[in-house]
Amino acid sequence: MNDLSLAMRIAASGMQAQSYRMRTVAENMANADSTARTPDGEPYRRRVVSFRNELDRAVGARLVRVDRVTQDRSEFRRRLDPQHPAADAEGYVQLPNVNPLIEAMDMRQAQRSYEANVSMIEIARNMVQRTIDILRG
Repeated sequence: MNDLSLAMRIAASGMQAQSYRMRTVAENMANADSTARTPDGEPYRRRVVSFRNELDRAVGARLVRVDRVTQDRSEFRRRLDPQHPAADAEGYVQLPNVNPLIEAMDMRQAQRSYEANVSMIEIARNMVQRTIDILRG
């Protein structure tokens, strides 16, 4: 595998990892206002994606892979709403530990990383095309 193909493969692995991260952030955002159905139940718990480098021995490159998805163990938010079916004895409802501002920042960071990898693929593809044009020349 030549260096340009290798660069495209590395960038593609970064795109896959960031795409998974964006899906996880979207899931967090979609569940930001969900609650448990019962007073003793837990609401949605925020999920966090972490990455790792993985050596692809077939091509000799370090690729980005999703390492694991963990649950954020931070405290749930609470809101006073005695009429809610999931309210506890004191009238409080537990809400997910999802902060929409943090999720928006995570989404933006994942988007920028994804776009940087797309740019790398486009640059490598253009270099391959220029090389072909020179050889035809």
